Order: sequence, then structure tokens, then C-alpha cells
Amino acid sequence: MAGGGAVVANDGLPAADYGGRLTLSVLTTCLVAASGGLIFGYDIGISGGVSQMEPFLERFFPHVLARMAAAKRDDYCLYDSQALTAFTSSLYVAGLLASLVASRVTRAVGRQRVMLMGGALFFAGGAITGAAVNIAMLIIGRMLLGFGVGFTNQAAPLFLAEMAPTQWRGSLTAGFQFFLGLGVLIANLVNYATASISWGWRLSLGLAGAPAVLIFLGALFLTDTPSSLLMRGRAEDARAALLRVRGAGADVDAELEDIARAVEAARESEDGAFRRMATRREYRPHLVLAVAVPMFFQLTGVIVLSFFSPLVFRTVGFGSDAALMGAVIIGATNLGALMLSALVIDRYGRKVLFMVGGVQMIIAQVAIAWIMGAQIGKGGEAPMTRAYGVAVVVLTCIHTAGFGWSWGPLGWVVPGEIFPVDIRSAGQAMNVSIGLGLTFVQTQSFLSMLCAFKYATFAYYAAWVAVMTVFIALFLPETKGVPLESMMGTVWVKHWYWSRFVEPQGKSAEALT
Repeated sequence: MAGGGAVVANDGLPAADYGGRLTLSVLTTCLVAASGGLIFGYDIGISGGVSQMEPFLERFFPHVLARMAAAKRDDYCLYDSQALTAFTSSLYVAGLLASLVASRVTRAVGRQRVMLMGGALFFAGGAITGAAVNIAMLIIGRMLLGFGVGFTNQAAPLFLAEMAPTQWRGSLTAGFQFFLGLGVLIANLVNYATASISWGWRLSLGLAGAPAVLIFLGALFLTDTPSSLLMRGRAEDARAALLRVRGAGADVDAELEDIARAVEAARESEDGAFRRMATRREYRPHLVLAVAVPMFFQLTGVIVLSFFSPLVFRTVGFGSDAALMGAVIIGATNLGALMLSALVIDRYGRKVLFMVGGVQMIIAQVAIAWIMGAQIGKGGEAPMTRAYGVAVVVLTCIHTAGFGWSWGPLGWVVPGEIFPVDIRSAGQAMNVSIGLGLTFVQTQSFLSMLCAFKYATFAYYAAWVAVMTVFIALFLPETKGVPLESMMGTVWVKHWYWSRFVEPQGKSAEALT
């Protein structure tokens, strides 16, 4: 066995180093798993662009076109339609329902099979929405897409966190968000290319099947994670899987022993993971962060801007094609920021990126609110000059970049690495379900909020970013370079606040409840 040595965790305590290399096998494995983000990203990007295509609106939402043709209108309320937002938000109701059972399914059948299920469901949903002839077909198709998103978002981040070597875990886990951003960009490009075709909206919606085929076929060739295999009693397969991704020079036996100990502790209390996380004192920090991280992730405002950026750009005076091109620029900016994040996340750590991105988003959103308030006014009838419209696009790019190298990847990285193995599936399920639930609330309410709050909508999101930046500074410990199985003993026990809940390893669980 190769000697493991030791690395020093961020709080000065030693953490195990198993000598794993960045092998071709682990890169390929993580690449396929991260491509599950394409599914979510494509949907985020496609719905907003399709929602402002006139042939689509004429067929399904003619009342929106009638409002646009009115002689006098409030630009903030141009697209305020609960039926139109239901087209986007119905996916997230289904995703929420799927995520509520995804934890048990993932634990029972493994991460790899759940990704297969997600790809198949998403393919079916894309086919139905692309062929839709009425709103009912649109909603059914979107709900199948949602079931696919719910299962894939549960399994893929866990797969990445458990397969990646410790020293590259942040960069590889951030690959999920990178592919999500790539999916958004591809969707915006597709919308721009198909906008001038009368049936282009069908092509845009139907092409959702393409990333679904990619994740499905890729998952067929993946082995499951060692943690998942051990939890299902397949010890030899777990060792073979670990050896395959770590390389011959790694101390796979030492790492497997640590994983096995964590899995055995999880098996002894296999049932009631949600109850334990909610009631046991040592899991208090995990419970708080399982709620706070997805909540704050949504309240950055980026998700709804990604959905509705073409509609927002129409609000500030751009034509249809220009609004779609603005969405393409936003998608490209996000992708570039995600690439930068992947390069630095394991060098500078999680908290630095959170802080820098938070400050950047606050400045951009306050500036957008000021420009829209000064130019469009409270009534929404004053035309915005082209120069100020371009400034809104630039500031939206700045805001998106801040998200792209902070909350974008870290919203997936941090939940994937902070939970002990006995509550890992439950914690990730809570993270996904809260995120999808809030996505539904926001997508269903954003256009109405824009109509009611006007330019103050962006100040509202800026205030939330300020709150979450302070929260992260105070309550999130740095997890850079710490093996998953060492997290409890090397991170939480040294935190200024969470140490009162988490005792050093070795003390009885009973003493902690």
C-alpha cells in the first residue's frame, strides 16, 4: 500500500491523505456525473426564451400578446400571467415531489441507477413538451421533466463528492454547476436560432431530450460509488471501484476502511435519518445549513433572472432578437465565471469565493434597481434609452459572474461535502427539495413581483444577498482539503459556534443528544 501521509485541514488539525491521483478514470466518471447538470441548465435557459416567442404565446397564451399590443401599458407588467409562469414553475412542483422520495431510492438502488432514471424521465418530458398541442400536454411534459430533475439533482452531486479525490473535490463537484451553466448557454443559443421559425418553440422544447440521452448513456458505463456499494453489502465491488478511480499508487485499503467505518455507523442507525438530523444535537449545524444553503441559493435572484432574462430585457426596451441575444451573453458570462471558479475553488477555499461573489452581486443589483427606477419610473410607461438598457445588461452580467464563481458552484459543493454518510442522502434530499420548492415559489411569483414591486424587485434580492453573505462569514466553516469521513472531527469541533453542539470524535452519541 502506498503511504498516505497527512495533510493539514483548514483549522490546523491533520486530515487523512490517501494518495489518490487525478486519474483518467476519475475525470471520466466525474465528467459523466456532472453532465447531469445539463438537464437542469437546459430547462432553466429554455423556458424564458420560449415564453416570449410570439408563435408560442399565440398558441397557448394569447392574452399575453393582447396585453403587449395595448396602446398604453406598464412595462413591468408586460408578462404578468399566472398561466404563463405555471408553464415554467410546474416542473419544480414535480421536482419537489421526486426529491422527497429520492433519498430512500438513492440509498436503496445506488447513485448510478437514479441518474439513469432521471435521464429517462427527462427524455420523456422533452418529447411531450415538444409535441404539445394544448396547455395540459405542456404541463404534463414539464412535470416529467421535473421528476427527472428531482432524481438527478439528488444523485449527481453525491456521486461527485464521493468519487472525487479530497484535494480536487471542490473543482470536480463544481463541475455539476459548470454543466448546468453550459446547459443554460446552449438553451439560449437554441432559442436565438429558432426564434424566427414559426415552429421553433417545438424544437427548443423537444431538444431537452438531447442532454437526457447524454446522461443516460454515460451513466450506463459508470460504476457506483464505494460508499453506496458498501451500504448495499458489495464490499469487493466497492474496493474495485475505488481502485479504478484512485489509481494503483493510492492507499485504497486505508480509504476503504474509513469509508466502511462511516458506512457501518450509518447502517446501525439506517432508518430515521431525517428524524436524527432534526433531533440530535450533533447534527444541528447540518440541519441549519441544509435549510440555509438552498434557501440563500435561490434568494440570490439569479435563478429567476436566468429563467426570465429575455423577458426582463424586453421590459427595458430590447426587441425579441436582442433580448434573446442578451440572454446568450448572460449564459456565456455565467459559464466563464464557473470555469474560473473551478480553477481557484480548491486553492483559495469556499468562504473567500462566497464573500467576493456576495459583494459583487449586491453592487450590481442595487445599480440595476437604481437605473430601472430612474429610467422606467414607478409607472413603467417611460421608455428606457438604449444606453441605459445596455447598462442593465452589463450589470446583469456582473451579477451573474458574481454568482458564477460563488453561490453557483458552492451551492452544490458545500451540501455535497458537509453531511456525514449516515445522513448524507437525507441531507442532500432536503437540500434539493427546499431548493426546488423555492424555485417553484420564485418562478411562479417573479413576474407578479416585478409588476408589483417594479424596480424595487432587484433591491429586494440585493438585501437578501447581504444577509446571506454575513451568514456565511459567521456560520460556514472552511471545508477545503478535508476528507468527507474526517469532516466531523476536524471542522465542526473547532468552529466558534458549532463546537457547542459537536463534540470531539470518540464521545458517545448518547451524550450528545
